[in-house]
Amino acid sequence: MQVVPRAVRSRLALATAIGAVEDVGFRALSNRGLDQLNTQSRLGLMAALVLSLSPMLVTDALAQRRQQMPSRGEQPQEAPPQKQEKNFPLDASWTAIQMNGKPINGFRATLKVDSNLRGTGFGGCNTFSASAYPLRQQAFAVGPIAVTKSTCDKSASDFERSYLMALRSARQWDLVEGRLVLKTGAGEIRFDRGI
Repeated sequence: MQVVPRAVRSRLALATAIGAVEDVGFRALSNRGLDQLNTQSRLGLMAALVLSLSPMLVTDALAQRRQQMPSRGEQPQEAPPQKQEKNFPLDASWTAIQMNGKPINGFRATLKVDSNLRGTGFGGCNTFSASAYPLRQQAFAVGPIAVTKSTCDKSASDFERSYLMALRSARQWDLVEGRLVLKTGAGEIRFDRGI
């Protein structure tokens, strides 16, 4: 014996009932002739049928929903509490103190993101500018970086290159104990509030 789901039984009952009403309606109207039967009459019969069967369909949908709900003995799983969305500190000056877990000694690197979402700063040798977007869920995106062309010694140029590459690859931001943390593809950059 094949078990027919309740939703399919309801649809079959509806289709059978529609056929029966059409047959009764057509036999009743056969005296007037099918050519006189207009679309409005057919729609009226169909609307009456649908309205008479709608309580059965609603009851079926409610029964399906009850089956999906947990019983009284089972406790529904609570959704984890959502973290409070933080606001990125626009117009604040930051000085890099650590990059990829190593303290920054001998070089100065800064960052400031203004209210126009323009990131500016000093990379250790040159000043830079880029679009910087703090996004929802503490995401962060940096556009192409424009840099001045000052000449510096090799160590300062190497530091600047690594700092700007890390800044460009930043994907997330966070504020931890008053410090800005930018999470990059290879690690993170930590900043203290600048002057």
